[in-house]
Amino acid sequence: MDHETTTLARLGDSELTVANEAEDVRGRKVIDKNGDETGTVDGLFIDEPERKVRFLEVGSGGFLGLGKKQVLVPVDAVTRIDDAHVYIDRGREEVASGPGYDPELTPEPDRPYYEDVYVHYGYLPYWGAGYRYPGYPHF
Repeated sequence: MDHETTTLARLGDSELTVANEAEDVRGRKVIDKNGDETGTVDGLFIDEPERKVRFLEVGSGGFLGLGKKQVLVPVDAVTRIDDAHVYIDRGREEVASGPGYDPELTPEPDRPYYEDVYVHYGYLPYWGAGYRYPGYPHF
C-alpha cells in the first residue's frame, strides 16, 4: 500500500463505523502518564483503506467550549483503555503544546501536518519504513 497517497478521514465523516460500539473511545477522558486528565477524545482519524485508527482527536482546555484546543495524538501513545478513559504515555503539557488542529479550517489535514505531529511526539510515521501498528489497543 502506498501511504503517500492515503488520506485520513474522521471516523464520523466516513462510511466506516466501530465494529463493537463498546470499543468506541469517542467521548472518553484522556489520562496522561501522570494520571492527570488531559482532555476528551472528540474524534478518531482513520486510514480508510487499512481500516486502522491513526490519531485520536483530543479536545483540551477551555471552559464551556471557549478556549478549547484540538490536537491530534498518534494512536501509538495509547497504553490502555477502560470503559471511561484512554490512557496515554505522554504528559498533559506535551499534549497541550502539540500542533493545533482546527477542524473548521482544515477538516482533512495534509501529510506535512501529520509529520509535525509525529515529530512532536517522537513516533515513527505510519508510512515510514519499519513502522509497526501498535499491538494494543485494538480499535
